[in-house]
Amino acid sequence: MHQLDFTLSAGPVMATPRTLAAMGEPIVYHYDPEFLERFRRVEKKAARVFQTKNDVFLMQGEAILALESVARSMVTEGMHVLNLAQGVFGKGMGYWLTEFGAILHEIEVPYNAAVSPESVATYLKGHPEVSMIAMVHSETPSGTITDCEKIGKIARKHGALTLVDAVSSIGGLEFKTDAWNMDVVVTGAQKCLGGPAGIGMVAVSDRAWSHILANPKAPRDSYLSIIDWKIKWRDEGRFPFTPSVSDIYGVESVLDQLLEEGLENSLRRHARSAEVTRVGAVAMGLKLWPASVDISANCLTTIALPDSVNDVEMRTHIRERYGVMLSSGQGAGNLLRIAHMGPSASGMYPIVGLAAVGRGLIDKGIRGIDLGAGIDAAMAVLGRNGGTS
Repeated sequence: MHQLDFTLSAGPVMATPRTLAAMGEPIVYHYDPEFLERFRRVEKKAARVFQTKNDVFLMQGEAILALESVARSMVTEGMHVLNLAQGVFGKGMGYWLTEFGAILHEIEVPYNAAVSPESVATYLKGHPEVSMIAMVHSETPSGTITDCEKIGKIARKHGALTLVDAVSSIGGLEFKTDAWNMDVVVTGAQKCLGGPAGIGMVAVSDRAWSHILANPKAPRDSYLSIIDWKIKWRDEGRFPFTPSVSDIYGVESVLDQLLEEGLENSLRRHARSAEVTRVGAVAMGLKLWPASVDISANCLTTIALPDSVNDVEMRTHIRERYGVMLSSGQGAGNLLRIAHMGPSASGMYPIVGLAAVGRGLIDKGIRGIDLGAGIDAAMAVLGRNGGTS
């Protein structure tokens, strides 16, 4: 197997030396006064990135744990929930909601499309019983985005709570928790933030807390309990269980790096890397997976593969021959994903990803791939932008 030279996968992503150094700091007792102060400081920094005045919690576990926690906490028996399914994670949330006792309503579109705000408004008019909307901001396996800003306004007008999976978007795509009327939002440190995979960050509004605390089915005295974090940690100053000290060091480091760069600058950097990659892919003769650029997430580029090659086989071939780790479709379709998240959303990384995909397809005998034209077009955009860093 070829040595791994570049991690351009859709998370966990590569980390900066500064982040790695932070995670290598000495491990201290979690009730050491300095760590208690640090934990609270990290929560405040995360709130700045969420752009919220709501409570923010650092749940100990990969972001899927936080998603399950808040879904279980929000759903009451017989609650009518509208789920927006435009990809693997959106569809999966619907299965969870049903299991947790919700009466599921669903708007589903092909996994290369996006649920429109207009369809949500129309659905709610015909279903006044809906009291919560669940959505995925950046559907990572598909590379598509949901218009949370418009849907948040529609939900608030309807009186519905919102539950948002923003695991792969915050830090790389615009997301304004308070301004967009988002009630519960979950993100992960291992995507656009470029940090460790062991922390899920959750923002919870006062409206959502009133609902959660009144829900007898919400987990309590459980690893999945967001209520435990509110009562035991926020109100009483004691952890529900031992937190991951080193992961907290890493999360603080990536938040510091983002805030020093400036959130708007980070968004521009991710957008520039996405433009470089998409322009190069099209010039190379490849087809982008999303139905339009308007619904494409700037944190990654998804490329449709010919039926004659398999996404997992292509990912494996590119990793073994060229030392470049990409992501396959993860069930969304026969596609490859070049991520530009965190540190990989800069410089020549998009060019490396494009070259690996193009050369890999040529290796498999796919005709019509103009590798040179793709690299030239991508480099022209990179040069015009003065680089992506």
